[in-house]
Amino acid sequence: PLFFIRKGKIMLGWLIINAYLKKQKFNELFAMLEEAADELEIKLKIMTNEESWLYFAKDEREEKPDFILFWDKDIRLAQMFEKNGFRVFNSAEGISVCDDKSKTFFALYDSGIRMPRTIVAPKIFQPEGFSETTFFEEVAKEWGYPLIFKECNGSFGAQVYLVHDQEEMIKVIKHIGNRPFLIQEYIETSYGRDVRIQVVGGKVVASMLRTNENDFRANITNGGSMQSYTPTKEQEEMAIQVCEKLKLDFAGVDIMFGNEGEPVLCEVNSNAHFKNLYDCTGVNTAKEILKYIKEKMKERGNVIHFQKK
Repeated sequence: PLFFIRKGKIMLGWLIINAYLKKQKFNELFAMLEEAADELEIKLKIMTNEESWLYFAKDEREEKPDFILFWDKDIRLAQMFEKNGFRVFNSAEGISVCDDKSKTFFALYDSGIRMPRTIVAPKIFQPEGFSETTFFEEVAKEWGYPLIFKECNGSFGAQVYLVHDQEEMIKVIKHIGNRPFLIQEYIETSYGRDVRIQVVGGKVVASMLRTNENDFRANITNGGSMQSYTPTKEQEEMAIQVCEKLKLDFAGVDIMFGNEGEPVLCEVNSNAHFKNLYDCTGVNTAKEILKYIKEKMKERGNVIHFQKK
């Protein structure tokens, strides 16, 4: 059993990760979060989504964390935590909106935030995808090539395609199949170039310029390079406004360069990988996130938990 007091030194949080995603770059990020928690006198326990679902399957639950740091995209699990009264960082809705690029588009559609011209591909039920391409040919006729095709769910730029003509378009559509996707105008002035801005608690904490001379995508994973960067006032304002509109506690916001250098939103990452950002700028996003969480939990007046011996 537990007993609860309001004054103490140890705040308990669970870091929720995916049980089936085992890669070194994720482990490095989790280690940074654990280390930052130790420095801030927070006990941060790693729990997989598998272990978390089992926690809810039990009638008696031995442990109840003060907060949940949700570093997964098992959105139903995040909703389950919220339904049981836990404070989840980021919220289930925030993660869901960022995980689906079409949801991001709709959430920001009437916000005044500049985005590339975007149209969502019609819903289709056939497993093999579209059997004819008239719709896409009409879009190409209106907007002209090249076009950007983006699967609604994807990470590290892997599900983003630059299409130069009808032949490439047909290949991409066949490759995507019946997975949901959208089409965007191509921002030529931002070829292989964007800015990653990390926002925590409504403030910009770090940013870097990413460039790639050999690929239209600037992602480091695709061979891009990085350098520390001081964002313009307009870029900062866009990044902060995006996080406010999407109700995100923290996020990595990727911004492109428009024809006149004006900021154009590329995408928003609720669970942005910040190891590269740390290597580039020296700013420890893990520490910024946990400092923010600690302050928010103090404001909330949550109890601090101790195991009874």
